[in-house]
Amino acid sequence: MTSRFLADDGCAIAFDYRPAEGRPVLLLSPSLGTAMALFEPQLEAFEARYAVLRYDPRGHGASDGVPGGSSMDRLGRDVIGLLDHLGIGRAHFLGVSLGGMVGQWLGYRAPERLLRLVLANTSAYMGPPDGWAGRIAAVAAQGMNAVADAVIERWFTSDFRRDHPARVDHARAMLLATDPQGYAACSAAIRDMDLRPTAHLVAAPTLVVAGLRDPATPPDHARFLAETIRGARLVELDVAHLANLEQSFAFNAAVGAFLEEGE
Repeated sequence: MTSRFLADDGCAIAFDYRPAEGRPVLLLSPSLGTAMALFEPQLEAFEARYAVLRYDPRGHGASDGVPGGSSMDRLGRDVIGLLDHLGIGRAHFLGVSLGGMVGQWLGYRAPERLLRLVLANTSAYMGPPDGWAGRIAAVAAQGMNAVADAVIERWFTSDFRRDHPARVDHARAMLLATDPQGYAACSAAIRDMDLRPTAHLVAAPTLVVAGLRDPATPPDHARFLAETIRGARLVELDVAHLANLEQSFAFNAAVGAFLEEGE
């Protein structure tokens, strides 16, 4: 059941929390242009062992947005606020793409709130800024349809798009349902982000998941994180950008094995 809480700037953030007494919390943070529904293929795999907490980033899904651009600091503080709101001291954190960028911020700014950290299909830096400026201008002028086809091509391999049209359509529906202002605001956060200088400061046991055919956050971005974060491990899957959808079984197995090591 979806609930909402007010962040410290008054923005309402939607979340779905399924508490389970005696089980650690697993917080799931989705990618740009999606919502908490991104993690439907993970729920059955993880609900038996964890109290699963999902949320919609500001300007996505059922969360409100605010005018202007956002920042990684702002998005990270939303997560801290959510944990505080629910009285959760520490949690496992799994972030995909944008969610993984938030996870990197948490890993050096608030490591005391993390048990284990999973960074999937993500990057410490996604320049150059002018590429993001064009995308922001396109959605501001024409809405989400302006970028939908190009985004879907980055999210999934051609084989997956051909063989699983219903699952691709579900992802496209999430993208098209995203508020253009919210998409633009979070795009601005990515545009302005450079977490490379702080990657070595991430102080949580970390698993990095890469897509070998990911054009958005290529494998070398994942390898940088795995090589720079102390003790981090790397898993590479033959997928594009949304590994948790394209190869959910392999993704769940890799993440599950990593999380269980910390119990």
